[in-house]
Amino acid sequence: MSAIIFDVDGTLTEPREKIDPFFLQELVGLSMSYSIYLATGSDYVKTEEQLDTWFLENIISYSFNCSGNSVWQKGQEVYREDWAPPVEVLDWLNSELNNSAFEHKTGFHFDKRPGMLNFSIVGRNATPLQRVLYSEFDKSTKERLNLSIKFNNAFKDKYNITAQIAGRTGFDIYREGKDKSQILDYFETIPILFFGDDTQEGGNDYTLAKAIEERDNKEDKVFKVSSPSETRYLVSLL
Repeated sequence: MSAIIFDVDGTLTEPREKIDPFFLQELVGLSMSYSIYLATGSDYVKTEEQLDTWFLENIISYSFNCSGNSVWQKGQEVYREDWAPPVEVLDWLNSELNNSAFEHKTGFHFDKRPGMLNFSIVGRNATPLQRVLYSEFDKSTKERLNLSIKFNNAFKDKYNITAQIAGRTGFDIYREGKDKSQILDYFETIPILFFGDDTQEGGNDYTLAKAIEERDNKEDKVFKVSSPSETRYLVSLL
């Protein structure tokens, strides 16, 4: 049976929002023909809030959370990778946070997850309006793209870590190779269809999309989507 791997935020749901219940039922039907997997930068608790617990435990074959650094099956964590960012990295991020021209920062800006760190200028507990304001600010200034490039120039070789844009307001930092591409070890020769919204270079779906495209399997396909509604439409064509 072929596998379908879905990113979550921006692909199955709007960022941090619950999935459309009708779309969820369509995915249940899809599981009769495909094995379904998730590959998300979020932790399992957040994924459980966005998707149905029964769906995660009974329909999803594996949920690759924290970009594959926390792997769940049937409601149980079966693999976990831990990592702590160097103090120099945290100091650098705090400095960039203070230097950002965005005016509506709030709450805490770091989210330590298994094997990775998420950093958000606007704040991890920002309101939906604040998130929209930052997303618009980021589109015009390309702040996250510029910061991730600057970060990688400073730390990629020094600490063997990398930053990738994630979602609409943050970026993820991991050790080299501990991004979403690592999950391909679970699939070997199984044909894969992958749906993601951050498949552009520098996005947190990019390394997985690139690794799939480089596999020698003509049945593999990567779908670059811009919204959950586009994902739903493309899924309806399968």
